[in-house]
Amino acid sequence: MLTNINFSARQALSGVISFSTCTIMVLLALAFSTSAYATAVKQAPYEPDVAAYRTALFLANMTPVPWSQINDAWADPISNTTDSISGFYALAKRPGGSALVEQIKQALAGKDTQALYAVTTRVMATALLEELSRAHNGLEDGSAKAALLRATALYRAFEDGIRFLDRDGYRSTGLAWLDVNSAAGSSGVLGAGTLETDPEKFGAALSIISDYIATNYAPETFTARLEFNAAPENIAASGASIHLAFTLPPGGTIDDQDPFPMLVLNFEEGHGIDEADLPLVAYGDMLFDSPVIFGEVAQNLGVSCSTCHNRSDINRNFFIPGVSHQPGAADVDGGFFNPLFNDHRSDSLDTPSLRGIRLTGPYGRDGRFGSLRFFTRNVIVNEFGGAEPTPFMLDAILAYMREFDFLPNSKITTDGNLTDEASDAARRGEILFNTEYKNMNGQSCATCHDPSANFLDRRAHDIGTEPPAYKGALAQAFDTPTLLSTASSGPYFHDGSQPTLGAVVNWFDTRFSLGLSKDQLADLTEYVETVGGADEPYQAFDDVDTKFRLAFDELTTFATTLNILIPMKDAKHALIMINTVAPDLAADASTMKNLDAKPDVYRLAGLLNSVASHIKKDDWDAAQKSWNEFKTLQDAVAEGMF
Repeated sequence: MLTNINFSARQALSGVISFSTCTIMVLLALAFSTSAYATAVKQAPYEPDVAAYRTALFLANMTPVPWSQINDAWADPISNTTDSISGFYALAKRPGGSALVEQIKQALAGKDTQALYAVTTRVMATALLEELSRAHNGLEDGSAKAALLRATALYRAFEDGIRFLDRDGYRSTGLAWLDVNSAAGSSGVLGAGTLETDPEKFGAALSIISDYIATNYAPETFTARLEFNAAPENIAASGASIHLAFTLPPGGTIDDQDPFPMLVLNFEEGHGIDEADLPLVAYGDMLFDSPVIFGEVAQNLGVSCSTCHNRSDINRNFFIPGVSHQPGAADVDGGFFNPLFNDHRSDSLDTPSLRGIRLTGPYGRDGRFGSLRFFTRNVIVNEFGGAEPTPFMLDAILAYMREFDFLPNSKITTDGNLTDEASDAARRGEILFNTEYKNMNGQSCATCHDPSANFLDRRAHDIGTEPPAYKGALAQAFDTPTLLSTASSGPYFHDGSQPTLGAVVNWFDTRFSLGLSKDQLADLTEYVETVGGADEPYQAFDDVDTKFRLAFDELTTFATTLNILIPMKDAKHALIMINTVAPDLAADASTMKNLDAKPDVYRLAGLLNSVASHIKKDDWDAAQKSWNEFKTLQDAVAEGMF
């Protein structure tokens, strides 16, 4: 599936705030919605100091606290900001900013999260209050609007905490923002729509906002926090819960990469079978795309198996500050997703491809799992904090993953030999690949990457990529990865330290003193790239075969599992599927170019929700009726939809 699913309203709206009159009215209307949003909304760029503040709060919740990364959040530019400058630099440019920067630096030096929270929150509130004051002073000379824009950009530091934890405060400040914007006046367009300034109304509304910010984000003392977020002080001091669902900080992304990897499924490519005719596989496909099998943090962020393993490959866009040491990597046992699984080691690993996974056991970077079932259960329960999956759920997700195939490659045969389409350089490289080297204990590259066994040996080896943890300890051994379908999945090694296959070849030449010439290195690289290549590594889209069409076909295929689940009266698994698919259908409708067909997609989503409603009432006949209506409508509108 193309979209990240099961986003709550807070994720869907977080970071998309523009305090024009219309936007505030929409936000007030949606502030208390509990509807699920399926498609992640791209965040609008943050001010650099707001980005630093939000990222630092996010990191402060980790155990152990990554102080160097918190310092970097302030000292280095963060992506997805309005300007490529650091938070410190942006703050220093504001009135009195140099003093504010020094306060934060002192707090960072003290490595006290409570103190850091108090100082940075008060600093951001001070900067916001200063802009509000400038807006008030600029009402006469026409500079108020510009100051208000700067103030609203700073307000994003606290907005979600107010919106979800203090409904009354959010309503009152939201209305005040409306009044401030309208009372500031407008010159209209070509003389039309002119609004006179209203200083009295402006001042009264500005006071409401300023008083709220000063009271809740710049008090003399802050209540001690167990969780660091933008919760207003009045809520924290009351003893009420200040838990906020985790949202991606600025600079984090779980968006699908572009170009989009090609997915090759054995039942489809090799046998021409429709996934809709394989309900267990279809249900597993749905689970692979759904955060519902993971714990709260992953669900809040919208992280699913396919988030990291797009189309069975690797999502090189995936990056969460404090969790990923680089894009495409994650520390899955660092406690962020599951505190019980926290090993207190900073060991973010490069995400492995799952292509051909039924053929590449054992599993895990160190090969600790001989069983794909145990490995999958460990990912769900231990790494991502999910509830124990039912046997049916494990059966389904394994049935789907076992259909993952390597990418077709016309330059090699199924037993690992080069075909006539391979280049002469690749053939020379093949000889080098099979040559035994004295400095590798008389072994060749092919000893571990056996061409006749999918270019692996199903063993773990220490080749010197990870130093021993302590003097006298055995160094880390890592499972031999296959070379098939790897040309488009770099970087390489367990830590992603080698950017290209050519860099891998050079590393081995240096590490083992092989003494290969420049031409030999080029030939060996050509061979490895040929073995790891593919005829079509990426999914092609056009005006007919669009991303929406791919997503729609997948979602409606997932829904076909109701053909089995309803007769079985399996409420648990039917509701899991519907709660995944229905909101995603509705969200994907918003991306349609065919506006005439959009209402039909919303109707389909509504019919699925109707099925769920009947199931909850144990009215299976009514559920079947709604499901039949879904299928009838889908058949009627399918072709005209695209």
